[in-house]
Amino acid sequence: QVQLVESGGGSVQAGGSLKLSCAASGLIVSRCGVGWYRQTEGKERELVSKRNSDGSTMFGDSVIGRFSISTNNTKNTHYLQMNSLKPEDTAVYYCAAFGGGTCFLFRTYWGQGTQVTVSS
Repeated sequence: QVQLVESGGGSVQAGGSLKLSCAASGLIVSRCGVGWYRQTEGKERELVSKRNSDGSTMFGDSVIGRFSISTNNTKNTHYLQMNSLKPEDTAVYYCAAFGGGTCFLFRTYWGQGTQVTVSS
């Protein structure tokens, strides 16, 4: 059974940093595609970052140069490092996993989300 559990959210002042974790079970994170998305009330879910199963990555325009991603294969956990946070980064952040290559996920799986609040 695939499960994604996010953690690391919280409240921080503008300019600060947070590191989100996405602990996975039921899949091998290094073989699968993994993404971070965020959503605020009344708005559509927005791409933050995405790493495909072939290792290619992409980031949302608003986070380029401030956010980075990494994976700890031993812990089977994917991370989102967020630096120079801005109030507009405030949202619920979701981890997602999807298939490709040798990862046979037939749909996208989502975590429960973690709240990030950035105050000015």
